[in-house]
Amino acid sequence: MIRINLLPFRAARKKENIRRQISVFALSFVCLALLMGFVFLNFSRTVAALEVDMSSKKKELATYAETTKKIQELKKKIAEVRAKLNVIKELESKKTGPVLLLDELSMAVPKEKLWLTDLSEKKGILTLKGTAMDNDTVALFMTNLENATHVVSVDLQTAKLKNLPKYKLNVVDFVLTCKTYAYKEKAKPENKKKR
Repeated sequence: MIRINLLPFRAARKKENIRRQISVFALSFVCLALLMGFVFLNFSRTVAALEVDMSSKKKELATYAETTKKIQELKKKIAEVRAKLNVIKELESKKTGPVLLLDELSMAVPKEKLWLTDLSEKKGILTLKGTAMDNDTVALFMTNLENATHVVSVDLQTAKLKNLPKYKLNVVDFVLTCKTYAYKEKAKPENKKKR
């Protein structure tokens, strides 16, 4: 029987496996290093491009800063002009408002049947005192006032029958209050519920 010593063959095989594993490990390490280098270079290029873009955007933003400042100044001037225009419109409406109200009052008075003796206005409440031929004339006057555009509401405060013995005539003295266009109701504060 022939004996063959296989130990040197196994040892050579074992060395070959170790060498192959070391080669695979070294090759993997080199590939990993190359891959990391490629990723690093790619990120470096991206960062450099972003820095260039950022610097160009900063320069562009600096050119727009003056334009933005001018726009803000123009907006401020526009707001001031609008406020002035609103004041002018309000003054014009207040200037023409009383004239129109007096015109409507004169048109609402029944001719030769009603005479106004006193007229006063405070905070949009117009108080009218006068004398009429009868209660129907006062009612007609109130209806005419309610139909006027510058009068919001009309309330009869008093109406007293007065005898004029010199003329053998009975007349009615009256007092009316009217809310006018200038009257603004105050907002009622909301009742807060206690908890």
